[in-house]
Amino acid sequence: MPSAAERTRTLVQSTCSAVLLVPGLEGARPEQLTPRARAVGTDGEVFLLFAADSPAVRAATHAQDDELSAVLELTDVAPVAVRDRIRGRAWVSGWLTSVPGLAAEPGYMMLRLEVGEASVDDLWGAARVEPEEFANAAVDPLVSHETELLQHLHSAHSDQVQALSSLLGEREGTAEEEGRRAVPLALDRFGLRVRFTGERCFDARFDFPSPVGDVTELRRAMHTLFEAASH
Repeated sequence: MPSAAERTRTLVQSTCSAVLLVPGLEGARPEQLTPRARAVGTDGEVFLLFAADSPAVRAATHAQDDELSAVLELTDVAPVAVRDRIRGRAWVSGWLTSVPGLAAEPGYMMLRLEVGEASVDDLWGAARVEPEEFANAAVDPLVSHETELLQHLHSAHSDQVQALSSLLGEREGTAEEEGRRAVPLALDRFGLRVRFTGERCFDARFDFPSPVGDVTELRRAMHTLFEAASH
């Protein structure tokens, strides 16, 4: 399974929604505190792109000689319609400074968040992450494709996803529960998570024989999984 640091780093570098929480800016509108882009630097710092006139940039600029604490809060929502769509949240807290001249877009300013600590609470569980762990963590190789892949599985391969229930065995009393619906919920290099809804709602993980490194390897792994379910 992916480590807590890998899951947190993947969320930071994904397209999930994010908001920067800065003391004194509680009255700002959420869209004013949503970075236009974000990236992680070589030392594990988080770079956030904001409009130059945003409250976050003003606060960071005025606090250049002091430590301005801030928290980047990320919310991960399943890209397919399913009960309880929030898959997880992560928080990256630290100290915020502005980085003049780094933004490539006119009218924007880059802010730097030096990570002090992080935490994640998602489908795998809740955990704290140390700055060094965050800096050294690998991003899941499927993160930039996950939304498209899950939507494709849901729209074009729903019958095969449904058939995965045959792999659950007696543990979930799988046979064919009336009205049971299977929805692909999450995908990473280790496997596929499916949410089964009906009289009961539960998640099941279907691990790949070995971790995949790209979409080509994923296709082979999914074929193996569907073949196993068909038998």
